[in-house]
Amino acid sequence: MQFIRSNILPPLLNHLAALFTVFILTVILRELQIVLSIQIIVLLYLLPVIISTTLWGLTPGALAGFTAFLAFNYFFIPPYFKLAVHKTEDLITLVIFFIVAIVLSQMIGQARDGLKLAKSREWEATRMYEFISALSGLQENNSIARTIAEHVSEVLQIDQVEIYIDKQNSDSASILRIPEKKVYINGSHYIRFPMMTVRALEGEIRLWHGHEVLTPIEQRLFETFSSQGALAIERTRLAKAENRAKLLEESDQMKTTLLSSVSHELRSPLATIKASISSLHSGAVNWDSNARNELLAVIEEETDHLNYLVGNLLDMSRIEAGALKPKREWNILAEILDGVLKKMSKTIEKHHITMDIPNNLPLVPTDYVQMEQVFTNLISNSVKYAPENTLISIVAHVPDHTTLIVKVINQGPKVPEESLSRIFEKFFRITAAERITGTGLGLSICKGIIEAHRGKIWAENLANGFSFNFSLPLTLDGVLPHMPKENNDE
Repeated sequence: MQFIRSNILPPLLNHLAALFTVFILTVILRELQIVLSIQIIVLLYLLPVIISTTLWGLTPGALAGFTAFLAFNYFFIPPYFKLAVHKTEDLITLVIFFIVAIVLSQMIGQARDGLKLAKSREWEATRMYEFISALSGLQENNSIARTIAEHVSEVLQIDQVEIYIDKQNSDSASILRIPEKKVYINGSHYIRFPMMTVRALEGEIRLWHGHEVLTPIEQRLFETFSSQGALAIERTRLAKAENRAKLLEESDQMKTTLLSSVSHELRSPLATIKASISSLHSGAVNWDSNARNELLAVIEEETDHLNYLVGNLLDMSRIEAGALKPKREWNILAEILDGVLKKMSKTIEKHHITMDIPNNLPLVPTDYVQMEQVFTNLISNSVKYAPENTLISIVAHVPDHTTLIVKVINQGPKVPEESLSRIFEKFFRITAAERITGTGLGLSICKGIIEAHRGKIWAENLANGFSFNFSLPLTLDGVLPHMPKENNDE
């Protein structure tokens, strides 16, 4: 019954409609026969042919033309009410009418079919374009599966669609179903399209629908959906594989750099500590001599160096993990610097340090310990690269009442302009790297701390040296700092 309703009944109704148009026109022409000439009547009988072909197709139009030919002969050609012709000119008129009707129905039918095909192709191309465009920016298998399912649902009235994505490498198999609840309706037809690439089977599209067979357009669309879906899934997997390969390569490179950089830095102080302790333990050094105090001082200094090195590594790991959360409180910048210079007294003893910090400099919202580390790393870097007995200047000023600018200026060598932005990267070293000790982490730690304070750090070459600069906001939760008041003795 369903087959009859969907495949036989519509064409039958179209042909009956064509016959009905001829009948209606015949009734009208019979009423107007007195006032119409035979030439007008024969032309009017072409109207059912045009209407039937345009609305219902080629065969209903041909049927209308043949029926119009018989009606014209039966009702309007003498002898009336007989399918016979006595005059030669009437016979010629009928033959010409029949030929014109058939040719006209053929031409209109072909034009109608061509227009229908063009619209069908346009609709098909639009669906393909929309589908490919929707897939182009997707990077997750679940998003790809949902896009495929939604477009399949738009093309065909389905009972259910399943998108199955096969397991590949580290990705597990997955199924997306629309509607989500698993239902199989009686009378639904099952069909599946494999999503295949030249490399492997990526999955398949499974359909349950009410049509016994798919139309050629639907078949082409679903084949396109399956092939393009397979390519999209393959693209995401290749992208993930490429990212994993890049991460492994970067990880191996970082490990190699870290080992080559840290191994020497760890070995030198450990060897010094070991030698000093061995000398003290051997008894060769008198406990009351100056040599003992010197060895103990060396042990303390190298231990501090080790502590500084390990601290840098730990801080770098915290920055990489995003766990560096500064505890910002109102602090006086000069007090932070005084503490740093006292701790670094031995390190900076061969350089001249000057500070240019205004007395009315406002309080700065910073993490005291982290800001100490920033100054320690910047001054330590300046000491390493600047010649002995040169000047290291620390300058601070407030240009716009909302931002603090600090400069650590030394008389060290200049850095190539193309490398100024890279010196804050991990393990990046330029000048005299083979002669200057260090891991290449100090400046990158400074960058992480300053950015965690919502500030900015940069470097620049000066006419007679080099400068590390950083800026910090002077507001804490939208509040400006309190200005220190000067005490005036009356």
